Amino acid sequence: MLWIILIIVAVIVIALILMYNSLVTLRLRVKNAWSQIDVQLQRRFDLIPNLVETVKGYMAHEAEVLTKIAGLRSSWANAKTVDEKAKLDNELSESLKTIMAVAENYPDLKANQNFSELQTELTNTENKISYSRQFYNDTVTRYNTKLEVFPSNIIASIFHFTAEALFEVDNQEARKNVKVDFKNNI
Repeated sequence: MLWIILIIVAVIVIALILMYNSLVTLRLRVKNAWSQIDVQLQRRFDLIPNLVETVKGYMAHEAEVLTKIAGLRSSWANAKTVDEKAKLDNELSESLKTIMAVAENYPDLKANQNFSELQTELTNTENKISYSRQFYNDTVTRYNTKLEVFPSNIIASIFHFTAEALFEVDNQEARKNVKVDFKNNI
């Protein structure tokens, strides 16, 4: 009878250890996924001074957009949370779209090899950021689910594991349906 009780206790202890370790593993994966986003966002911010210098000569009257981008880059260094960085990322994305749209009005700028290379690098970086955001959100969802399901939710509450925030779009314009109309272009 004593052996049966010891085996049951051992099984329970092993199960608790496995649940705790899986929670720790998922929390570390969330941190890793966020660091991957952080790396790509930092890469984009590192490309921005080169972009600004390239377009500055062509877009002298667009100084407001260029100044805003420089300010966002400075704010980036001080941002600590996922929410703060997500908000800055959304603002920067909008500003970069503005620069790319305005660049269409400057044929010499569009033909500039440096601008073209920077545009390609930014496009590649944006794709990597998009993938990293998706991976982060998938990882956070997996972790947050583990915090909520029984019996791991008991272990999570005992050891004070907390839910992580998803990386969300804060721009209402980006959520709207895109209306494509080819009638006027034919």
